[in-house]
Amino acid sequence: MLFNDLIEHISKRLKEPLPGLSAQRRMASESRLKWITEGMDISKAKKSGVLILLYPDHGTPKLVLIQRPDYEGTHGGQVSLPGGKQEKSDQTLIETALRETREELGIPSSSIRIIGTLSELYIPPSNFLVHPVVGYLIEKTDFHPDPVEVKDIVEVEISSLLDPGCITIREIHVSGITLTAPCYTINGATIWGATAMILAELAEVINS
Repeated sequence: MLFNDLIEHISKRLKEPLPGLSAQRRMASESRLKWITEGMDISKAKKSGVLILLYPDHGTPKLVLIQRPDYEGTHGGQVSLPGGKQEKSDQTLIETALRETREELGIPSSSIRIIGTLSELYIPPSNFLVHPVVGYLIEKTDFHPDPVEVKDIVEVEISSLLDPGCITIREIHVSGITLTAPCYTINGATIWGATAMILAELAEVINS
């Protein structure tokens, strides 16, 4: 699909009912499925915004992910969407996603065109309620990652995201715990957890 056609399709599709949990749970770990089944109290969850940033690279539609630095904590070393916690200065969660993307990747908010949002997703270990925002760049730009917040950049072709062959089941070791989870394996990166669940909904939106 050509980039402009992809953006037009996603824009229209985001105005319709979203697949939500039915798509997200396809990339959920065993422990996450248990939480979903038992129900979760999100009344005291912290709000965060992440950005799915689409752009053309020589005509090929892509999105950008970041690998977090290795540190002690739930999300250390993981591959994720640019984003973070909502600050008091952020009037909306879209502003949060744009601000975090500017801070982490050096992309001016004014160059990003927002086309909609996906379904929110609760992350039990960190108690964050994540709001995925979808935006795009007219053309690819240079990334200027913050070395404190970003260890590496992972560029993902949308065609890879839609390829079932990129999905595997793996054992994941995190915070002293081993769990089994479906993952996207793309460009040598292992994408799992909340990021994979969000991207699963994006993939279904594109395919529908």
